[in-house]
Amino acid sequence: MLGHYVNLFTDFGFKKIFGEDSSKAHLISFLNTLLPEKHQIRDLTFIQNEYQGASALDRKAIFDLNCVSDRGEHFIVELQKAKQNFFKDRSLFYATFPIQQQAQKGDDWNFKLAAVYTIGILDFVFDEDKNDPQHKDQVVHQVQLKNQHNQVFYDKLTFIYLTLPNFRKTEEELQTLQDKWFFLFRHLHRLQEQPQKLQERIFTSLFKHASIARFKPEERIAYESSLKYYRDLTNVIDTAWGDGEKVGLEKGRQEGREEGRNEMVLNMLQAGLPDDQVMRIAQITADELAAIKAQQTHQAGSAR
Repeated sequence: MLGHYVNLFTDFGFKKIFGEDSSKAHLISFLNTLLPEKHQIRDLTFIQNEYQGASALDRKAIFDLNCVSDRGEHFIVELQKAKQNFFKDRSLFYATFPIQQQAQKGDDWNFKLAAVYTIGILDFVFDEDKNDPQHKDQVVHQVQLKNQHNQVFYDKLTFIYLTLPNFRKTEEELQTLQDKWFFLFRHLHRLQEQPQKLQERIFTSLFKHASIARFKPEERIAYESSLKYYRDLTNVIDTAWGDGEKVGLEKGRQEGREEGRNEMVLNMLQAGLPDDQVMRIAQITADELAAIKAQQTHQAGSAR
């Protein structure tokens, strides 16, 4: 069943609610609950969300949303359903694009940069925080460059990660605007109507945009496709990582990681995920993917 409202963790739902000109007020409201007073957004403009590296050998980075405020601050907003290897490395890599974009041609540029924010909306919890009493229930993680005295060295590059599984407040417990946004990310697709606790004008607008009954036929088809992909990916990755952990216990730490990765890759291929998606999730190259396929073909032939 589709329910009454979109799932914000689907690509279609996220872009519908936050990535259209008609709905950018939602994104401004949401981001302002995370930003300091000096960087509160009055207006923003969506900009090209793909960056090609300086050479053909550079990786191509694709963000969910990339925008700039009316005062020049840059914002990368990424939705992340499943854990990935080197996720933090990737966040740092993505952040370099809006930094480089600010470079001015000529000899007069003094290297002054506008602030860059990377906001990661995560449907998982960092492994290192799961058993840490100080951080295991934390929702908002803010990261900046600091020196050995724990003083901020540079305040124009900020990473904000939201581990939404840690947000457990009920509707009755919602107090701040931030609470209400977090609640919607977790529960919008399960709601039957707009809750009494969320009667602000911005949420009335959001519920209109999120209503599946108001979608055009082509939008409904696109959402159904996006929802199916989200459900399939969730199931495949959960199963694949679980199988990988089992293999790791049986075959040793290093060997188990490799076997578990291969098992994950084969599960995703069997589920019909395209090669480029499999490589991105498993963090492997095309040659490594080809080797895994060849090994599977060889084992299948030997079995016959």
